[in-house]
Amino acid sequence: MTSREERVNEVLLAGRKLSTAAVLFHSALAAGQGLSATDTKALDLVQRLGPMTAGELARHLSLKPASVTALIGRLESKDALRKVPHPQDGRKVVLEFDEAFAARTAHLFDDLVGSLRELCEHYTDDQLDTIAQFTTEAARRQTDATRKLT
Repeated sequence: MTSREERVNEVLLAGRKLSTAAVLFHSALAAGQGLSATDTKALDLVQRLGPMTAGELARHLSLKPASVTALIGRLESKDALRKVPHPQDGRKVVLEFDEAFAARTAHLFDDLVGSLRELCEHYTDDQLDTIAQFTTEAARRQTDATRKLT
């Protein structure tokens, strides 16, 4: 029988492997689109969380405003993101994900998403619930750790 500490170490090692694989995948994906990995993660945030100001995006990415300004420019030039009037304050703009960009690039995720869906078939609904809960909480904790570093 494996000890609890060995199990925990296996989980931590698996997390490191997943993190490395994710960074390498997103770096290759970004390079193919003429973007950086940070650019693609910024797009993911705006797509998932909805329209936001440049300041909000900077906070989510733990980046300085000047860095986010350049990032927004790159994403606008790729027609991946656009600035639209703020719904409550016409003096401001919010960043909005361009769904046409998603349609143009969705095929880049097909192999990975298909493979992960197939992997999910090996687990029960209860196991998938546990995996989702753990992964979500691990992501939250990693985000907190990132904020502490920056």
